[in-house]
This record gives sequence, C-alpha cells and structure tokens, in this order.
Amino acid sequence: MREIGHFIGGKPVAGTSGKFGDVFNPASGEVAARVALADASEVNKVVATAAAAWPAWANTPPLRRARVMFKLKELLERDRKELSAIITAEHGKVLSDADGEVQRGLEVVEFACGIPHLLKGEYTDSVGTGIDAWSIRQPLGVVAGITPFNFPLMVPLWMIPVALACGNCFILKPSEKDPSASLKLAALLQEAGLPEGVFNVVQGGREAVETILAHPDIAAISFVGSTPIAETIYRGGTAHEKRVQALGGAKNHLVVMPDANLDDAVDALMGSAYGAAGERCMAVSVAVAVGNVGDALVEKLAPRVRALKIAPGTDPEAEMGPLVTREHMAKVSGYIDQGEREGAKLVVDGRGLKLQGYENGFFLGGTLFDNVTPEMRIYQEEIFGPVLSVVRAPDAATATRLINAHEFGNGVALYTNDGGAARDFANAIQIGMVGINVPIPVPMAFHSFGGWKHSLFGDHHIYGPEGVRFYTRYKAITQRWPGGTRRGPEFVMPTLGR
Repeated sequence: MREIGHFIGGKPVAGTSGKFGDVFNPASGEVAARVALADASEVNKVVATAAAAWPAWANTPPLRRARVMFKLKELLERDRKELSAIITAEHGKVLSDADGEVQRGLEVVEFACGIPHLLKGEYTDSVGTGIDAWSIRQPLGVVAGITPFNFPLMVPLWMIPVALACGNCFILKPSEKDPSASLKLAALLQEAGLPEGVFNVVQGGREAVETILAHPDIAAISFVGSTPIAETIYRGGTAHEKRVQALGGAKNHLVVMPDANLDDAVDALMGSAYGAAGERCMAVSVAVAVGNVGDALVEKLAPRVRALKIAPGTDPEAEMGPLVTREHMAKVSGYIDQGEREGAKLVVDGRGLKLQGYENGFFLGGTLFDNVTPEMRIYQEEIFGPVLSVVRAPDAATATRLINAHEFGNGVALYTNDGGAARDFANAIQIGMVGINVPIPVPMAFHSFGGWKHSLFGDHHIYGPEGVRFYTRYKAITQRWPGGTRRGPEFVMPTLGR
C-alpha cells in the first residue's frame, strides 16, 4: 500500500506517529493509499524548520522571490496534465474540471510574480520641516494554510504564492482525503528554487490542526472549509493572538428573472450546480425563479439533469464524476431523503445510481427539487453535492429579501436582460461575490475572493490585493536627521505640517 507522508525542510519525510488515514479512489471505492496523520511533535518539528528558514527568506529581495514565482508558473504549466490526473485520482472530478482548477491556481501565481510592485510603500517628502515619512509592508513570519478536499491544488495556490512572495514561510495542512497534490506542489516549489524549509507540508487531522492553532510561532492561519470548522479555526486562532482568515460554507443562489434568456440560464445552472458533483463552495444550489418563469425553468432543467453524463473522472466524455467518499455520498443522499420528508417536489432523483464496472464507486446522480421553501433544511444548509433546489418568488424584491435573510453570503448570480434591474440587485444584495449573467462569479487573481456573513470569519478576503494585506504588516516611518535650528523640547502633540 502506497504511503503518503510529509514534506519538511526540502524533502519528503515519512510519518512517525504511527497513525494513518485511508485515501480512496472515488470511482472504484477502493483504498488507493494511506496518508500519515501527524501528531503534535511532528507539527512542532515542521514549525521549527520553517521558523529557522524565515529570517533569510524575509531578507531576500522581493525581486528574487518573484523569480521563484515565475519559475513555479513555468513548472505548473509543464506538469498541468500530471497535476490534473493527481486531482482526479483522489477527488474524482472530471479531468477537464481538474485542469480548470490548475489554471485558476496558476493565475494567483501570475499575480504573485508582480510582488515587487505590490509591496511598494508610499513616500512623502517634507511632512514637516526637515522630516520625511514613508510606509512599508513587512512579512509576518511563519504562516499556515488549512485547505479542503474539493480543490486540493487551487485553494492552496490561493494562499501559498502570495504568502511566499511577501516573505513568509508557509506550512500547508491539506485535506487528508486527497493529499497527493500537496506533495507534487512542494516538489515543484523546490525545483523552482525555493530555499529548504520555506515551504513545508504536514499531513494530518484534528491533532495537527489543534497544534497549529495553538503554536506560538505561527503568526497567521488561512482556512477554507465548512462554516462550523471555519468559526472554530477563527476563534481558536485569534484566541492565540494569530491573524486569521477563515472562509466557510455557502448557499449560492441564481436568480432567474422573467426576461432572462432561459436557455442561457439553464446552461448556467447545469454547469454551476452539477460541475464537480456540486462539491464547490461557489456551486449554485438554489435557483430562484421569479414571477411566472418557474414552470418553464423546471421543464427545461429536468431532462438535462436526467441526461447528465456521469462516469469516472478519467472518462473524456464525463460531465460529472463521483463524490469524494462513501460517507459524503451517504450524507448527500440523506439530504435528499430530508427534502422528500419536508414536502419538496422531487423532480429528478439521483439516488441509487450504479455504473457497470464501478458498482462500489461513490456515484450519485444529479438531483432536482421544486417548490422548496425557506423553512426546509435542504434550503437552509449547505449540501455540497449535486442537488439543485428551485424556489419560487413573485418578484425581484422578494428574491433579494430571501437571499439577504440567509446565513451564508458567499456568491450569487442574476440572469436578466434588464440593466437597471441588475444594477439595483447588485447594490442591494448582501453577498460578497455577485455575478450578472455569470453563474460562478469567482474573482480573477488580481481582485480578491471572499463572502459575507457566515461565509467568512475575519477581515480579509483571500488572494489578490487583500492577500498581500493579510500576509504583511503595515509600518509607518517618520524620520528627521540632526541639523538646522534646534527647537528644544515640545510638550504638545506634534503637528508636523507647521
């Protein structure tokens, strides 16, 4: 059985705790590897390694740090097919989707290549007589990232390039469900010229996370995952005086107005609700049909959902692969059971899907509910599977109030041909990322990603300009050199402009 270990001080390291977790092939249901689960002593060793490497890396000129990012970009492009295959083998998503994940991670690396410009401060000559002032941004030290199973490469790359380019050392604790991409990324960073110890990977579960939260030499934590865990990470990290950004769950709505191009809206719903088997924090899980568009929308959706091409992710014709684990498949199936009990109309039922030759795989068909109401659990909670709920609303104002009342505020989309309605919606909606005729409004790398309400704990969104601010501290310097007429002591608050 293949064993997946850690990456510490520039080389792969086997686990020493004696604890392991199973890594599955989601298409076959078979155990494909064992991943080491670090204990506290192993985490402490990783932190000590990163802390020892930090002073030299922090003092490395930003231009030289950027050159590592340029080389990493080249290597990611060279090995993107291999990376996609690694992702599909352990997560299950189709290869084309895995390739898209690599691309979106690459874009953050491209952004980090501009770090010499991004770290430039501001300078003011003569803020007072003989006094100059300027600002700089300095790295935090050792920072950690705790990342989810659904994007084993992209989400780490939302964090790592910006953190490293800013001069920090980074410890990645990836999901134990699909850990191999983290080791491939570590090898590419090493090949790109990153000094030993600047980037490290520690595999593990709860003990590893709790050690990271409490460790005094870790200055900041970035997290992406479910809301309950995000809140735990945020409270635990800040209680230990760390800077924390913790991105949580979502219940993303797509509002279909009566004037929308219905074919475009249906295409958008199919891709955003069922892509990656719904295992995306930006997946659309609720379609809000406004006015009289509901019946026509469901009529067009139902045959498309039934016709989804579901197969192992390696099948070039597959539109949707399996879910990541048997436990998660059972959890999503339980939500479908719950929706039936609550009285929602089950239009398409994805339970019980079996593929010839892959009978033990973690497959679930696309599922479609109609007449879902806000009181139902399938509306309130994040399902994280290929389940789309249709909610009816009489008008746009009702749809806006419905979405604003939800505890999650990650992403939302509006499909319409009315520019005024779109403008009003974008201004009124209390959601962090808004798409107008765009189903998955993930910002480009030179903007920043993040939700509102219980979708984000902390003050900073992730990657982009917000990432630079998160991974650095601002410092203001005011300077005067001796010379000229001495003024003697002043006992009032100085006003330099006088």
